[in-house]
Amino acid sequence: MRKYAIIGVGHVGATIAYTLVCKGIADELVLIDTNAAKARAEQLDLQDAQARLDSRTIIKINDYHELDDTDILFVTSGNIHALDHASGNRWAEFEYTKQIVQDIAPKVKATKFNGVVIDTMNPCDAITHYFQRATGLSRQQVFGTGTFLDTARMQKVVAEAFDCDPKNISGYVYGEHGESQFSAWSTVQVNGIPITSLVDKYHLDLDALEAAARHGGWAVHSGKGYTSFAIATCAVKLSEAVFANARLACPVSAYSETFETYVGQPAIIGKDGVESVTTLALTADEQAKFRNSADTIIEKFHAFDDVLSDQSVKKRQQA
Repeated sequence: MRKYAIIGVGHVGATIAYTLVCKGIADELVLIDTNAAKARAEQLDLQDAQARLDSRTIIKINDYHELDDTDILFVTSGNIHALDHASGNRWAEFEYTKQIVQDIAPKVKATKFNGVVIDTMNPCDAITHYFQRATGLSRQQVFGTGTFLDTARMQKVVAEAFDCDPKNISGYVYGEHGESQFSAWSTVQVNGIPITSLVDKYHLDLDALEAAARHGGWAVHSGKGYTSFAIATCAVKLSEAVFANARLACPVSAYSETFETYVGQPAIIGKDGVESVTTLALTADEQAKFRNSADTIIEKFHAFDDVLSDQSVKKRQQA
C-alpha cells in the first residue's frame, strides 16, 4: 500500500495529486487544506476521473489522523500572491509559510506519522528547516525540493544551447532555492563532455546561461501567476525514489552539517529520505559561492525570525 498525503491543495498540491492519481502512483491519497470546499472539490474531481484510468486511488480529505500510516507527506501550502510584487524574492512568502508551519506542525506532531516529508514551500531551504525543527522529525526524514527544480532549469537552458535533450545534461545547481543559487559548472557535462571544455568552441556565455536558469521560475510566474507543473514533477520524482529505495543521486534541500542549515546540494534519496549528502570537489570559486549562499539563508532566516518574533510580542501586548 503506497499512501501519500498532501497538506495544501493549491496549484502545486493539486498538480501533485493529479499526477499521483493519473499515473497510478498512489494507492491511497489524503488531501488536507484549510479551505474544506477546495479539498472536497479536488477529491470529487479526482474521483470522477477514476472510471477512465487503469488504476484506482482511494482519496480522503482533511483528517490529520490519516497521517498515522502515511508513507510520504508533501507540504505545499503557501501564499502565492505574496510573490506578485516580490521582484524575484521568494523570501516574501516566509511570513506566511512560517505561520502555516506554526499551525500544521503541532497537528502533524500529534499523529503517529513517521514517514518522509517532501517540502515545496518557499523560501524552500529556510521553511524546510523550520518545519523539521517544529515537528521534531529527523533531518533525514525531512527535505525540500530545493535546487532539484533549479537544476532542471539549468539542464533546459544548456540543452537549448546545444540542441540536445535536457536529460543528456548532467551536473548540479547548488545553494539557496533563490537568488544566491549558482550553477556549479565544474560538475556539468553535455552528452558526457565537460561543459567547461566546450566554452570556447561554442562561444558560450556561462553567466547568461546561469541567469536564465535562475530566473526561469519568474518567467513562468509572470505569465500565469504561479508555477506548478515542473515543481510538482520534481516532488513526485523524489517520492518515487523514496518508495523504490532508488538511492537516486540528485540535488535537494538537505541539512548541511558544515553550514548548519538546509541548503541545495547533491544527496542520495532512498527509502528513509536523505540517505547521505554527497560532497563533490568544487572549485575554490564555487566553494565560496556555496558558503555565501548558505550564509544568506542563515542570515535571512534569523532576520525574519526576529521580525516575526517582534510582531508576535506586539500582538500579545495589544491583545
